[in-house]
Amino acid sequence: MLDQLPPAQRQQALQALEQLNRQERDDEPETDGDEDLSRLQEDREQPAAIPERPEEAEAEGGSRLVINLNPKEDMSDAEARTLRGDAALQRIQGSHYYELDEAGTLVLPGLPNIPLLGLTAEAIQQRLGAEPSLSPFDIEVSVLDAESMAADALEPFGYEVFDSIGSRFEPVTTGPVPPDYVLGPGDTIRVQLFGNVNGIYEFEVTRDGILNLPELGPITVAGLPFSEFRADLNRRVQEMLIGTQVSVTMGRLRTIQVFVLGDANRPGSFVVSSLSTISSALYNSGGISEIGSLRNIQLKRSGELVATLDLYDLLLNGDTSGDRRLQSGDVIFIPPIGNTVGVGGAVRRPAIYELVGQSTISEVIRLAGGLLPEAFPNAARLERINAERVRVVISVDADSAEGAASAVTGGDTLYVPEVLQDLNESVVLAGHVQRPGPYQWREGMRLTDLLPSALDLIPGADADYVLVRREDGASRRVHIISAMLSAAWADPRSVENVTLQARDSVHVFSLAFGRQRVIAPILEELQLQSSFGEPFNQVQVAGRVRASGTYPLEPGMRVSDLIRAGGNLAEEAYTLEAELTRYEIIDNEYRATDVFDIDLDAILRGFEAADLLLKAHDHLSISTVPMWDSEWSVTLDGEIKFPGEYRIRRGESLRQVIDRAGGLTDEAFAAGSIFLRQSLREREQEQIDLLVRRLEADLVSLSLQTADSGGATTLSTGRVLLDQLRSAEPVGRLVIDLEQLAARAPAEELVDDVELRDGDHLLVPTQSQVVTVIGEVQQNTSHLFQPGLTRDDYIEMSGGITRRADRKHVYVVRASGAVITGGRSRWFGSRGDTDMRPGDTIVAPLDTDRIRPLTFWTNVTQILYQGAIAVAAIQAFD
Repeated sequence: MLDQLPPAQRQQALQALEQLNRQERDDEPETDGDEDLSRLQEDREQPAAIPERPEEAEAEGGSRLVINLNPKEDMSDAEARTLRGDAALQRIQGSHYYELDEAGTLVLPGLPNIPLLGLTAEAIQQRLGAEPSLSPFDIEVSVLDAESMAADALEPFGYEVFDSIGSRFEPVTTGPVPPDYVLGPGDTIRVQLFGNVNGIYEFEVTRDGILNLPELGPITVAGLPFSEFRADLNRRVQEMLIGTQVSVTMGRLRTIQVFVLGDANRPGSFVVSSLSTISSALYNSGGISEIGSLRNIQLKRSGELVATLDLYDLLLNGDTSGDRRLQSGDVIFIPPIGNTVGVGGAVRRPAIYELVGQSTISEVIRLAGGLLPEAFPNAARLERINAERVRVVISVDADSAEGAASAVTGGDTLYVPEVLQDLNESVVLAGHVQRPGPYQWREGMRLTDLLPSALDLIPGADADYVLVRREDGASRRVHIISAMLSAAWADPRSVENVTLQARDSVHVFSLAFGRQRVIAPILEELQLQSSFGEPFNQVQVAGRVRASGTYPLEPGMRVSDLIRAGGNLAEEAYTLEAELTRYEIIDNEYRATDVFDIDLDAILRGFEAADLLLKAHDHLSISTVPMWDSEWSVTLDGEIKFPGEYRIRRGESLRQVIDRAGGLTDEAFAAGSIFLRQSLREREQEQIDLLVRRLEADLVSLSLQTADSGGATTLSTGRVLLDQLRSAEPVGRLVIDLEQLAARAPAEELVDDVELRDGDHLLVPTQSQVVTVIGEVQQNTSHLFQPGLTRDDYIEMSGGITRRADRKHVYVVRASGAVITGGRSRWFGSRGDTDMRPGDTIVAPLDTDRIRPLTFWTNVTQILYQGAIAVAAIQAFD
């Protein structure tokens, strides 16, 4: 409660508590309570120590990871199909243990290698989350540090039972007393008499072991079992108290003192209940240290060994017969551990076990709980240090009678491996199929036996290119076979209906997803098999196919087969011809490059002579149909009769699209139209970036030149302009004369018409009635247009120009974006009789001669003013 109070109230509560304690101590001996209270107050006022945050383990070469890959609850349909149809993803699903290679790279079966060197668990989780192939999973990662890695090693069995010191083995002191309980001094006996004599009495056994009962006299009970004492007391009452019966129960039990010595965690003397056993006393002493024996715990009484406890009987078999009850003065002695043997691998309880006498492999496996179902005892191995003090490995067939009877000695480690993960006499179906997984293989099995019809495929599967990965039984070399499943269904006797072999993997691809994630591991295997004289059998297809990339080269593979591997031609593919690039080594001296024109039209029409036979490293390129592009569109907004987005043809002009949109409305302000283009916006951004870099360099140079002579005003102005330039938004406005375009007759030649591009945007505002004055004038404002007023008149209506204005370069920006500079003015320095129109903007720029060290500032200020005008016009339109 004190901790929950504010500091001021907590101080008041402590003072009040101290005052009460003083009043209570007036009649009591003086104690150190004040010191305790002040110490309590000091402790509460001390700030809590902030624990240091432990350093996160980072992945390095050989690091061990635990990775949980759990399917997302909210995964998309595409992710669900990917997970369901990918055997590699299904194998890594769940919680798995991985060890990085020496370079810190994570190798996931069937997936590209992922470098993780130097990353923490959180960073690894983010890295794996960014992997597209793992998108169907929620990912959790733990990096095992040195302590966690050490925990993976075998640990001594049984000692962990004492880790939680508590009352689990404490005897029950309030329950019934067993009949063989031996009475002793300090025990309380409850006696109830009823009949001629009635009464309830409680008597304590004296130090002499005597129980003094009224009307019965003293009875020596020390050393008697409780059952024997109860029978003796019944006999005495029947003989001495005629007509009286007796009920005898135990009351409060005595305590005894025992000693726990030897290799205990806390050896010493302990006061325990008289019902305590060896195991409960061991709990009181903190358990047995790891150098102490669990199988030879000795109970000594009066210097003699009276019992031996083997805790393995208790822990493994639940046998408590050896857990003897203690008596006062007993000594529990724990000798050092005897010979031990480690048992690891595919056993139910891998650990280090203590041996008693001579043990065999079968007995050691029984100690470890037996073998797991996936154990392969025929390849068990026994690590041993022989008589020459050399570590050796002995192969043992633990499944045979001779191997199971083999003796083990102290220091041995038995390892039982698991069976291989590979499924023999089976084939694996994976990819875009309804029921992926392993299937039983039988002699003569063919592709259509595994996939009888299109119903076995997920919609969107590619039935024209099915990949079969095959391993030779003896050499384990990998071979690739492709098949056209659609042709196999049409004619089951054709060569496309491939005869499968045991351990084949059949993968069906999707037309919607890429294939390189599946192909890449296979290509890595093929590359490892390649050598001089046996080239890396791979070919490439690029361009307008559904799935461009690198594919395995099969014997007899032709151009049409490579196109089929790439998912066939895309819609925009140029089907008349293609280009094949071939790389060949000439006389083992150099590598030459040849380029062939492929008659693609002939191949598509079935002429086999045009279907060139491929060689290793060939590269096929499929071009795009000329003039093929994504659909172009432009947007017309504002005062258009039918505004909106319009699809256009290449070469179509702005006038033509406006005519398609019904032309301009009567309220359209054609002179103020804004035409925007993305390519111009990108070009403007490049120019702004270039000016920013130049201005930054000039400001640095200027700051060095004026460090001593003063130039703070110039630098300050330059920094303001630099900030404005950085925040300037490129507009991409193209100046057009829409008023003239709209006034032309349709039959006239449109020499100055605008040829449209994809993404162009035309905004036609309503009629404008204002003229705006900005820049270095007394008041930036807008005025209603009045016929006959000149530029100078509008500037005068805005209060005139400031002293910082450049009188010689005042200019007018038309509503269309055109700039009118004019000649000399009678008092402003440039002509002030410029013809003014509605929507015009008059700009009085900054006099850059005052800050001449930056010679291109005129361009900077002009960009800023004109950009601001364009952005303001667009925002006003919105």
